[in-house]
Amino acid sequence: MRMSEGVEWALHTCLNLTWLPDDRAVPAAKLAAFYELPAAYLNKQMQALARAGIVTSTPGPRGGFRLARAPEQITVLDIVVAIEGPEEAFRCEQLLKQGPGADPRVDYRQSCLISRAMRRADLAWRRELAAQTIADLKADVEQQFPATPGNTANRFSALRA
Repeated sequence: MRMSEGVEWALHTCLNLTWLPDDRAVPAAKLAAFYELPAAYLNKQMQALARAGIVTSTPGPRGGFRLARAPEQITVLDIVVAIEGPEEAFRCEQLLKQGPGADPRVDYRQSCLISRAMRRADLAWRRELAAQTIADLKADVEQQFPATPGNTANRFSALRA
């Protein structure tokens, strides 16, 4: 399975927002400039996060984005689903209906052992992502790289975008 780069961008952006003052909205252009990303494309990702209730968007000259919920209430899965959509990674097309001995009355999405194995794997993957919050990532980064919160805030202050 391959996710779009928008997932990585959204995860890093949400994590960066945790180190900024709660009352500060950051424009998409400034969020994009932090990693030298295309602002229009990152803005699309941010709009998807806003539709999912992960960030809020404030219009106007002092507008921008900020987290809509506490980092403890935002899971990695929330962000992945906001960007990629809720569909399962594996799509069973019921190939067995075209094979020898096929029964047209059978829903092979339920009875096919390959389909069931792939759904179990997808569920395990989703459980793992749902168990990890932005707050967990924040704590891990702060433990391993203690200068990151200050460096992030300073870099945002210095950006002119």
